[in-house]
Amino acid sequence: MEKYGYRFSFGPWNIHEGADPFGPPVRAGWTFADKLSAYKNLGYDAVQFHDDDVVPDMAELTPQQIRWAAQEMHKKLNAAGLATDFVAPRLWEHPLTIDGAYTANDATARQYAWDRSKICIDIAREMHSDLIVLWLAREGTYLREAKDVPQAMERLIAAVNMMLSYDPDIRIAIEPKPNEPVDLAYIPTIGHALALGAQTQDPSRVGVVMESAHAVLAGLDPADEIGFALAFGKLWNVHLNDQNGLKYDQDRSFGSVNLRGAFNQVRVLEENKYAEIGFVGMDVKALRTQPADLATKHLRNSLDVFLRLVGLVRSLDKKRVNDLLAARDYEELDWLILNHLLRDA
Repeated sequence: MEKYGYRFSFGPWNIHEGADPFGPPVRAGWTFADKLSAYKNLGYDAVQFHDDDVVPDMAELTPQQIRWAAQEMHKKLNAAGLATDFVAPRLWEHPLTIDGAYTANDATARQYAWDRSKICIDIAREMHSDLIVLWLAREGTYLREAKDVPQAMERLIAAVNMMLSYDPDIRIAIEPKPNEPVDLAYIPTIGHALALGAQTQDPSRVGVVMESAHAVLAGLDPADEIGFALAFGKLWNVHLNDQNGLKYDQDRSFGSVNLRGAFNQVRVLEENKYAEIGFVGMDVKALRTQPADLATKHLRNSLDVFLRLVGLVRSLDKKRVNDLLAARDYEELDWLILNHLLRDA
């Protein structure tokens, strides 16, 4: 299949066991080696990692052992013909971070978050990746009065500054989300993430990740969030998926709920040459009802939909669009887009 110059990634967690907050796993798990072999077969080019995806038992290892383990993982990727998209510190599952990581009220928890972030950067260096993704999962509150917001922002900025100082070659991409797992997240949108980055000691090395479902949960249009970040040269990664309304984070297959919304996400990426900037990440999960031996079709479907939509963006009659814009005939433009999306129906 023609990939139009785009490169694609997903994370090991995107081939999962079907557990949800209300039920246990329903499918047998895959070994990482089996997941790795699926990447190329599905048409993907790179792996998204958390730090402990690279080094599963990192808490029990010395710094040197962690570096050795990361080097071995890099060799496995090379052998599979894959690259590392990014590495992210997993700061939301440790008992110390129940009240947050960088913004925790407990200084011990904040120090743990700083130390683990440094280890994550060490791992990324061994994986030959300069991109650290920060999903600030528990940086917020369940109760407004539990934390002071200006102080929390100072702590977030200090943490990012620490990472920028620790390695002068890394870039940091902040991934906003308005809720889950905390009720009230401090960095809910792309605008918040950009404002935070602008206050750091080196804003040129701080960008953002846009996830479709996260934007929908904030009541925003993912295509507009993409465009906003691109306007400032700060869109360094995308996690594309779909979302059926203002519910829990669903990670549905890209385009499966709102095909026109997916078209517009692809359109803004295509028209602004995102293929020259970074990987297209598919942060999608199989439906809980999917049998284990069929639990990669969500990844196949998402990639196929993206590429077919690239073809539709490129084949759209741009002169006709411009003529309709000049005439302010937006109803006809609406009809033009609908007809274009339905042309193979």
